[in-house]
Amino acid sequence: MSGAHENRKRRPPKYFLITTDMKVHDQLEGTIRLHRGYLCQEQDSAKSRGDSLWVKVLDNGSMVKIERKFLLDVPVDLGGILEPVTDREARMRLISKYHLQHLASLTEGAPLWVQIGQQDELAEAELQYVGPLSGGSSAVFFGVQLKGSAVGRGTSNGSYKGHQFFLCPEASALFVPVNHIRLRSWSPQVQNQIQRVCFPLEDVVHGGEVRFCGLLPGRSSSGMYVGILLDAPIGNWDGSYKGEKLCHIPSPLYGILLPVTKVSSGMTTILTSNISKSSPSSPPASALKVALMPPSKQPLKPPPLPPPKPVLKPLPPVPPPKLHSPVSPTEADQFPYTNGMYSPPSPLRSPDNGEASTENGEPELEGDLEVGSMVEVNDPPLFGVIRWIGRINGITEPVAGIELDQELSAGTDGSYLGERHFRCPANKGLFVKLRNCRRDSRFPAPETPVNQVERCNSIAFAEWGSERVEDHTPPVDGDEARDLYQGWKRGIQGHLNSCYLDATLFSLFSCCSSADWVLFWPSHSETDPNSGQAQDLLRCEIVNPLRRYGYVCASKTMALRRLLEAANSDTGFTNQEKDPEEFLNKLFQLLQVEPLLKIRSMTQQPQECHLYQLFPPSLPPSPSSPSPASPPLSPIALFSPSSNRMRVASVQALLESSFLHSGLKFVEAPSCLLLLMPRFGKDFKMFDAILPTLSLDITDLVDDTLRQCSICQAVAEWECIQCYEDLDITPGQLKQYCQTCNTQVHSHKKRVSHSPVQVGVPGLTWTGPLHCTRQRMSLFAVTCIETSHYVSFVKHGPLHTDWLFFDSMADREGGENGFNVPRVKACPEVGRYLSLSEEELSRVDPASLREPARRLLCDSYMCLYHSPELSLYK
Repeated sequence: MSGAHENRKRRPPKYFLITTDMKVHDQLEGTIRLHRGYLCQEQDSAKSRGDSLWVKVLDNGSMVKIERKFLLDVPVDLGGILEPVTDREARMRLISKYHLQHLASLTEGAPLWVQIGQQDELAEAELQYVGPLSGGSSAVFFGVQLKGSAVGRGTSNGSYKGHQFFLCPEASALFVPVNHIRLRSWSPQVQNQIQRVCFPLEDVVHGGEVRFCGLLPGRSSSGMYVGILLDAPIGNWDGSYKGEKLCHIPSPLYGILLPVTKVSSGMTTILTSNISKSSPSSPPASALKVALMPPSKQPLKPPPLPPPKPVLKPLPPVPPPKLHSPVSPTEADQFPYTNGMYSPPSPLRSPDNGEASTENGEPELEGDLEVGSMVEVNDPPLFGVIRWIGRINGITEPVAGIELDQELSAGTDGSYLGERHFRCPANKGLFVKLRNCRRDSRFPAPETPVNQVERCNSIAFAEWGSERVEDHTPPVDGDEARDLYQGWKRGIQGHLNSCYLDATLFSLFSCCSSADWVLFWPSHSETDPNSGQAQDLLRCEIVNPLRRYGYVCASKTMALRRLLEAANSDTGFTNQEKDPEEFLNKLFQLLQVEPLLKIRSMTQQPQECHLYQLFPPSLPPSPSSPSPASPPLSPIALFSPSSNRMRVASVQALLESSFLHSGLKFVEAPSCLLLLMPRFGKDFKMFDAILPTLSLDITDLVDDTLRQCSICQAVAEWECIQCYEDLDITPGQLKQYCQTCNTQVHSHKKRVSHSPVQVGVPGLTWTGPLHCTRQRMSLFAVTCIETSHYVSFVKHGPLHTDWLFFDSMADREGGENGFNVPRVKACPEVGRYLSLSEEELSRVDPASLREPARRLLCDSYMCLYHSPELSLYK
């Protein structure tokens, strides 16, 4: 047996945390109760099939089978650290924050606070040992030596049950789990990192860097405090407490002292020298993406802001959610008995992937149940056939409409809340969350389940096929584009969690040629056959047929997904949900094309990437200046200026704020700009609505170009980040000044503390007003997400009404192994909203927003801009 094979067999078992209370049934032990926060270890992975895993629950020793959706992955090197933690909620908190990995990497001598005696009592200590306390155990403890007044309050001299792990005076050592320690000061491992935190203040999220963390002098009973150097001048703390200097804060306006419970923390990775020296032609995409994100966008848990104003009509009050068994769903989950608004807590996921439901018509997460499946619900069971699967307003999960075998007094005729979804005899219709349906146990399960990945190449897909087109086919526009694409079986057919790819490709190529250069980039097929094959597939099997016939079948995109999977050793590309940015980064790497963006920060060399994530620390209020007149269409009802408003931001303001607060500039104007919107999953959004700016002005965001003074239009030589927030000087706009205006503006007593930065002025000395053409980019598509399903809006002509809406899984034809039907429809109505200003949009009644305008404004994920003139030179 080869060593490589032995290593594969010996890989450490995976750890998981159970994310909700549940009951499972065992033939020998009967009902086993499991609790949220229980730690599990994967058992024989070969026996784990489909959506369930066999795991050993370390807290009670049970061997059980649990659905994957109730398990949260724990990094292998952190499972042993969580094992001694007896507080189950503490485990959940630890794994959801960055600092567990940080604590796991601490080395000997690291200064700590350790919990002793009462829960709130912390004592000084130094770390001396990290590891298990007995042979064969995987539980990791932290051995600490107590310091200061805590000396003598320990339990040993560094030994435990006769084993000496380190030496120290008697009664000065403790062995504790990870949740009993806190960092007392910076450790050597974080000297090259900046610890950032954010916190809410008056409904606005602010951020900064930690300069002090610990107990306050003379107030140890008050708990831990954090001293922050702020990004914006909103503070009132100079770094001292009762005359004792805790840290250096240059100005009280930039300092604030808060209890540690008031802040949320995250780690901003600094781009190290070995990354910045990477080959320009193949930079590490993940590192570049992190490096170019504003600091606040680094992985952190968003603070609990007030909930966004409702976009839909208010729902009636509902009772608190009830815990349920994943095996035997209760009647509380069925729609005739309750409104079905609550479900068990979803597994913790990354912020940009927080939606935990599957896509309409996609079987993977629901045990291959589709329209036509014979199912049972409840215990004792009710039997029936699924007649409809889809979404219902206000329900966060897929819903199944079932025609029951027998009448039910609470049943319907296929309608729910007055809306018909299918037809059946009266009192035989039942609406249930799809996850609560089980296969009809009266019939055996199929012995050979269909391989949905391979199915794209089957004869069954023949009537859904699309042709190969060798000739280059430019996109059409205007009425011709609308006639080509509009209708059913148009666009790109979806299959097996492909909507992230379908929506992205349709946005990028259907009606715009600015990204066509990737189709003709010099191929590296001699050294990488997959690269040339992917380019040919993208050009001749997807883009050209889409533009000529208005339709591409799922087998073509599946072929591309296979190549992505092979190139990245990632099995998820053919059957799992992905994000558009992950897809684009992997696709462009596979094609080995030049990055779209070159961005420079003030402290680093220019870096290259394909997308930019918007995440501004804060935004000023929407400007109250007059807006351009709305187009001559039916009017949109607006609230009065004094009424409650939606929180609205434009992409223009988001981009400027993001660049300004991060000290970034484009090295050169891009021909194509893909911007990811600020977002924290379905339960937390920074804004109620984001207004995609139709014409994006990037003139002042390009490095080494002539820029106009904000006041006199002479050549700007200074830029001021603090002035950006100043409501007296055109709020919400970049502030750049000539020498004279800079001196005048900052001579005012309100602005003497500002720190303007000098900007480069190319060429010779300039005098007088500057007249130059503004560099603008045009919006050509918006990709949106709602409950894990991606769709796209595409501009197909010059008129403000020229907009198309595309959904690769708008309907389903056939039963168990049917086909998703893509659809494209004209949506000229969204043009009215895109022509509004931020001020006007903030006064739109949220209840008046209907599909698809609500989806475009409230669920935007990525906005795509281009400069047709520059793309000619790409």
